Amino acid sequence: MNPIIIAQDLGKTYRSGKLEVPALRNVSFSVEPGEFVAIVGPSGSGKSTLFHILGGLTPATSGSVTIEGTDFSKLSDGERTKMRRARIGFVFQRFNLLPTLSAMGNIEIAHDIANLGASPKRPLDKSLLDHLTALLGIDGRLEHRPNELSGGEQQRVAIARALITRPSIVLADEPTGNLDTKNSDAVLNMLRTSSRELNQTVLMITHNPAAAQIADRILTMRDGQITGIETVQHA
Repeated sequence: MNPIIIAQDLGKTYRSGKLEVPALRNVSFSVEPGEFVAIVGPSGSGKSTLFHILGGLTPATSGSVTIEGTDFSKLSDGERTKMRRARIGFVFQRFNLLPTLSAMGNIEIAHDIANLGASPKRPLDKSLLDHLTALLGIDGRLEHRPNELSGGEQQRVAIARALITRPSIVLADEPTGNLDTKNSDAVLNMLRTSSRELNQTVLMITHNPAAAQIADRILTMRDGQITGIETVQHA
């Protein structure tokens, strides 16, 4: 089986005037289809920079990212956007829900955006929607707007939004950072379930080593480099 993600010698340098600040230094790793990988490190270790490069949101200064056999660096902006819509689901720490839409509306708009330019357009998968919202415990909250939902409910809506298009890859950036223990556990278990049941590849950025233990592998970062790789044994 070929890796679904290959990062090869990734480097990222930010420039401010004459000052150069390296955020990533020769980062290389691969991820298998359906694998759950946690990337752990303190603030400033390069985790978020890596997240944005893997998702095609920021170009690398050097090296390459290959997603399902396609090198991001060889795509135009439009092609990268199309690839993100079709293959990658994003879960952000700050939820990024549209405040004027209901929870259902936020989920539906993700489906509509993923369908842009598709021919024929795929209908919303109602059975998947029902399955996701029941698992996440938000099936009774779909008509509520974000300001009527708790932080945990908002994050679970954000996860449903990311998963409704059945992306090959789910990128989650500190998905439990703003949540209490109960809601954190629900979010982590849902990400684990999506990896197992939907065979989705999950990469989760976190500063919390305990949260990372739900993954199959843990990559530890410091000073823009991968300093350790651990395989997690699950019962």
